[in-house]
Amino acid sequence: MTFRILLHALMVIGALISAGMNPTEAAEDTPQQRKAECERGSTLQCVILGVLYWNGKEVKQDYLQAETLFRKACDSGDVFGCSALGDMYLTGTGVKLTSDEAVKSSRKACNGRWADGCFNLGVMYEQGRGVNQDAVQAVVFYGKACYGGHAAGCFNIGRMHEMGTGVKQDAVQAVTFFRKACDGSHAAGCSNLGVMYAQGRGVEQDAVQAVAFYREGCDTGDALGCSNLGQMYAKGTGVKQDNVQAVEFYRKSCDGRELIGCFNLGNRYRDGIGVKQDSIQAIKLFRQACEGGVARGCVNVGVMYERGTVVKQDNNEALKYYGKGCDLKEQKGCEHYAGLKTGKR
Repeated sequence: MTFRILLHALMVIGALISAGMNPTEAAEDTPQQRKAECERGSTLQCVILGVLYWNGKEVKQDYLQAETLFRKACDSGDVFGCSALGDMYLTGTGVKLTSDEAVKSSRKACNGRWADGCFNLGVMYEQGRGVNQDAVQAVVFYGKACYGGHAAGCFNIGRMHEMGTGVKQDAVQAVTFFRKACDGSHAAGCSNLGVMYAQGRGVEQDAVQAVAFYREGCDTGDALGCSNLGQMYAKGTGVKQDNVQAVEFYRKSCDGRELIGCFNLGNRYRDGIGVKQDSIQAIKLFRQACEGGVARGCVNVGVMYERGTVVKQDNNEALKYYGKGCDLKEQKGCEHYAGLKTGKR
């Protein structure tokens, strides 16, 4: 949960649990009033004021003040404060990144049944940050986060069931948790559920359902879901074939910094399918994909240098890009590199 989402949760949930306070009244409190209430023992006001300092809203941004207020609340047993403090130390935003402090504060929050704290513990156990790496424990804490309503926790435990990490591989369970994540508006959860339907893993194969979940993921911000949806339109799978729509979804994916979307869009510009043919745009997109680690993008740039397509023909540049593609485990990159190097293409 980001701090902006945390702020929203605190302003809504915290206001509801505070005696005699509603969200409208809470919004009218000034930072000075919040400080006075905090000093009188209101941990909720300490946390809200801390978030204001974190975001620089209504007060000058001051991470040290935010940390102090979160710690004051946490030391008084407030799970919101512990979760926020753990998040600060986990991300290292505004404070020195300290995994031990992140673990301690997040554990307090999780023990208080606050899902954010459990989620952060899951991340730390999965990555071995501040604790010994332990995938089984990561699954346990992601599970606690998920059952506490944390959609990203559901997504992560679904991913671990899908891969068999820390738990027995189980596609059916992966589908169950991706669905929980999607129901919680987790965009990647929807997209991953689409993949499961498209491939018939853990659920009966259903291209129409795959399209629906890709669309939901794309609409809620998952750029890979947009690219996958573009593929469905390109192939006419689960939806009427439409090259123009395919281009639009590849573009949306690329604009969302999903580099496989940039690669797919580059192919469309190269071939003039669904868009006016434009080799300059194509090589730009392939280069962008390559720089982000998409091996096939590197190979395509290499081909354009070898052929002299919209760039000056240059075998050395072609070899460089073929080599990069090969290093990224793309077999065609290795083959093209060997062929050009030996003159046996």
